[in-house]
Amino acid sequence: MSTKFTNQIAMTNEHMTNRFSRRAFLSENAMGIGMFALATLLHEDQSLAVPPNVRVAPPAFDMLPKEPPLVPKAKAMISLFQHGGPAHMDLFDPKPELTRLHGKSYEGDIAFSFINRSSKKLKASPWKFHKHGKCGTEISEILPHTASIVDDICVVRSMRTGHNGHEVSIRYMNSGIAGVTGRPSLGSWLTYGLGSESQDLPAYMVLTAPGGHPVDGVHNWSGGWMPSLFQGTVLRAKEPRILNLDAPPHLQGEIQSQNLAFLSELNQRHLARHPGEHDLEARIASYELAARMQDSAKDALDLSQETDATKRMYGLDRDETKEYGTRCLIARRLVERGVRFVQLFHSGQPWDNHNNIRETLPGICRRTDQPSAALVRDLKQRGMLDEVLVHWGGEIGRLPVTEGDLNTGGRDHNGQGFSTWLAGGGIKGGITYGNTDEVGHRAAENIMTASDYQATILRLFGLDHNQLVFLHNGQEQRLVQGDAKVADEIIA
Repeated sequence: MSTKFTNQIAMTNEHMTNRFSRRAFLSENAMGIGMFALATLLHEDQSLAVPPNVRVAPPAFDMLPKEPPLVPKAKAMISLFQHGGPAHMDLFDPKPELTRLHGKSYEGDIAFSFINRSSKKLKASPWKFHKHGKCGTEISEILPHTASIVDDICVVRSMRTGHNGHEVSIRYMNSGIAGVTGRPSLGSWLTYGLGSESQDLPAYMVLTAPGGHPVDGVHNWSGGWMPSLFQGTVLRAKEPRILNLDAPPHLQGEIQSQNLAFLSELNQRHLARHPGEHDLEARIASYELAARMQDSAKDALDLSQETDATKRMYGLDRDETKEYGTRCLIARRLVERGVRFVQLFHSGQPWDNHNNIRETLPGICRRTDQPSAALVRDLKQRGMLDEVLVHWGGEIGRLPVTEGDLNTGGRDHNGQGFSTWLAGGGIKGGITYGNTDEVGHRAAENIMTASDYQATILRLFGLDHNQLVFLHNGQEQRLVQGDAKVADEIIA
């Protein structure tokens, strides 16, 4: 035992309280605990609640797994969020009538985001669609790898937010109300309602891109007014993905164990002086989690354990797909170890193809197509796809008319109708759901709003969107706002 630690134990309680408060102890002892996990402890929690109809112990903020009130089909989710608005009529939603009317003037009403570059000339997709798999789902030629997994995915062709802006629609998709910040995201609601299968890793993890945060930044994974235990934990976009994970050499081993034991004693004394403060219990639990992560996080992020064949499947052997493929593979390793919700983001909004769509759209497809399909294929071959839900999609789509020149331009925003796909976790594979109108402008059949999407996701996890509530300032808050329907037709 070190002299410093021996002296600490020998001090009187009064002197120890004055000199070695919890705050002072943490600031003076660089134990190497992952700072990204500790950062969540600085957020002031404001409310206490427990999901109704979820059988849990007396209210306490922890990540212990909780039994949902309904029979769940999914246990974990990986969301491959595609910022910017993928052009659905060029990827998942073939429109022969749009091709026939190429160059003609569109007679319907259109809400443009960039009026100075707007046009009402209909723009056909420059890429061909082909039927694939036993189901015969038509997919664009610029998504050959996604085309190879169509029998395992459900393509939703009738998504709608009703808003053309990026941020307003992102907030609707992620947190339930269009344009409103400061609300918990989908991942926060899932971890709040269900806890985590792993007590050695954060329940909600975010994988950002090397180029920086996505549009709307940290709002994408905010825990809002929930305790910070439920917000997304961000992994760095490059190695080392977790800073300060290892203790400095002079504090490793027995001395670190002693320091952690001493910190636990201080925490318990502090908690005893403040009974009933469950947010404090959550903070203490987060400290303990951060310490346990020193071993578990290293294991989860160690891709040297993967075979060369698996790495090639994700595209780690190619410059174009290596970065996104690495994050998709890490996502699989995280859910494999009990993480409840993993979300991947791009920097900025690479699907926002206002100009030169003939070059920009195939470019982002080449980066993401192979890794996204590999994730589904890998989960399936490992027997995990039945319980892991995979989501691929953005916040809006694109307009059927050209923005700028008919041949060299792009497409403006469109929140009235767009496509996404889901796989695994209780989703029927090999089907399409809903349709847009004949040129792909508006969702027209089996419309799925962002609220419907969220209600369906919650149902797959055994949660009722009407019953999952959080008390904030004395009022019941829900992820899903207003009327929403579960898309039972896409659930196996």
